[in-house]
Amino acid sequence: MEPYYFQHMSKQHQSVYHAMKAGLLALAPVIPVDRLDGKALSEILLQLRLDCPEIFYVTGFSYRFHPEGSTVELLPEYLFDKGKIRTHQQAMESRIRKLTRPMLDKPEEQRVQFVHDFICQNVRYDKLKKPYSHEILGPLSQGVSVCEGIAKAVKALCDALGVWCIVAICGNNPEKGIRYRHTWNVLRLGGQYYHLDATFDNSLSHEGGIRYDYYLVDDKAIYRDHEPVLFPVPSCTDSGKSWYKAHKLAFTTKAQVESRAAQGAKRQRTLVFQWWGDYLTRERLVELCALMEAAANQRGRHAQVRLNWPQAVLEVDFPAQRSAQPFTAQQANEGEDALLEQQ
Repeated sequence: MEPYYFQHMSKQHQSVYHAMKAGLLALAPVIPVDRLDGKALSEILLQLRLDCPEIFYVTGFSYRFHPEGSTVELLPEYLFDKGKIRTHQQAMESRIRKLTRPMLDKPEEQRVQFVHDFICQNVRYDKLKKPYSHEILGPLSQGVSVCEGIAKAVKALCDALGVWCIVAICGNNPEKGIRYRHTWNVLRLGGQYYHLDATFDNSLSHEGGIRYDYYLVDDKAIYRDHEPVLFPVPSCTDSGKSWYKAHKLAFTTKAQVESRAAQGAKRQRTLVFQWWGDYLTRERLVELCALMEAAANQRGRHAQVRLNWPQAVLEVDFPAQRSAQPFTAQQANEGEDALLEQQ
């Protein structure tokens, strides 16, 4: 099957894509392609690298052409010399085989969860944003990455596991304070498409717990706090595989919240759930927090709440001592610390 972004290009752009790919795989110093402007060439290279995460050793290019010529010569910018690239390629292929081999005979959804959990448990955000952190080399060999490297690693692992997966990318939005592009994944399971943002879940996860706020969600959920994609991706219309709904942790009544909080306080176990009742206003949140605090008090505990507001996901601990800040808002993002503000 042809790569996803390649399929949606014009014939001319497909020709350039093929030439670029062949040249980059051969580690060519110069790659002649049909003449296009720099913006079009950059966009093709971006989509090629989204389709092919195994091409992890290219950071960009310059180009030259004769004013009357019909072709352009691309001059790729490689991260390493040819020998080191080959060494890294062998190491990456071996690493991916080793990681995925035990999962090859597992059900498809179990394979997907393995990939998600691997990222959340083994990768930390690279605040220095080193060049290799934008590629699979960062998360799969160094344990550090940014969203681009994580999304490409998810695709590389899914490809090896036979799961249909692409990398989605959105633009920045300075008006909202969003300074950078963001990348995540779209997967196909059982004929339906779903979003999976392992970077955002990674930022919310912490020692002792993995979060699934952005795991197999639909368009409505993902675009609550993601910008529109730069290139079209399949519509994701099914919400039935979202983690909280699938695991009966999507609560629609106050009685459910109160009951599960009582159980959590009794067992001293963290409760994570998604509010699927009415819209989660501040007033409703205060009411739910009061219910959980009262339920915890009956067992000599208190309710300490962390909230991912866009996704209406509440993570609740039940300490013996009341915290000075019983409620903390979170913001899923690319950094290691997802705490936004204390209320």
